[in-house]
Amino acid sequence: MCAKPLKKEPRQVETTGHQWDGIEEWNNPLPRWWVWVFYATIVWGIGYTIAYPAWPLIERATPGLLGQNTRADVAAEIAAVDAANAATKEKLIATDLNAIGADPELAGYAERAGAAVFRTNCAQCHGSGAAGFEGKGYPNLLDDDWLWGGTMEDIHLTVTHGIRTNDDSRYSMMPAFGLDELLDETQIAQVTEHVLAISGQEHDAAASAAGATIYADNCAACHLEDGKGDRAQGAPNLTDAIWLYGGSREKIIETVTKARFGVMPNWNTRLSEDEIRAVAFYVHGRGGGE
Repeated sequence: MCAKPLKKEPRQVETTGHQWDGIEEWNNPLPRWWVWVFYATIVWGIGYTIAYPAWPLIERATPGLLGQNTRADVAAEIAAVDAANAATKEKLIATDLNAIGADPELAGYAERAGAAVFRTNCAQCHGSGAAGFEGKGYPNLLDDDWLWGGTMEDIHLTVTHGIRTNDDSRYSMMPAFGLDELLDETQIAQVTEHVLAISGQEHDAAASAAGATIYADNCAACHLEDGKGDRAQGAPNLTDAIWLYGGSREKIIETVTKARFGVMPNWNTRLSEDEIRAVAFYVHGRGGGE
């Protein structure tokens, strides 16, 4: 069935000439006010790109005739805030770490500043809530299990120098007993059973007994005879249920075979002393600090 064309009335606009399922469309012009507003926005946009930074170049954007610079504005605001906090920062640096909490005003500043530093620089590895990522090698900062110590001084030293960077203050290395052929697969399996035993997990008693001797000869120097670890070397406690890389039989075999070598950046080249002190205070106050 053919559609009946629209009948044009006097002073009526033309149709577009198209049909969809028998429906035709009037070719109504846009309201004149809308057109002029559209033109005005074009003129305004051109004027804006001339007056303000807008068009990207190879190294920078066009500066604009007004010389507006948002980066400079932000830098000026940061400088103003730094100037306002200068006295507090100096006081934070001069105050003993363990005495910061005794000064409510200073403690409040350190808490807020430390939280900002943590969210910016630490949350990527330790999580936004500081709970770390279990089995991934990123420690939980909320518990009381610390590889290198959880006192305020210990945390400050760790943040300052990092872990296994070029600074010897926090450096240790676990041998790769399998890759370096220090132990064979049978010995690794036996010492793994011993680690499972001292950590209170299901294990093979006979293999664990053989693994105890291997542990004493190869592991006790760092993890100590009772398996509770040595913080001076960053050697973890093997008797609890907290595992940085996982505590299953498979994960322990993997650790003994390939070793672990987690690295944390030294922040003394990226953060100021007051920022390091603030974030140390913040981390210590999350609940796991000693």
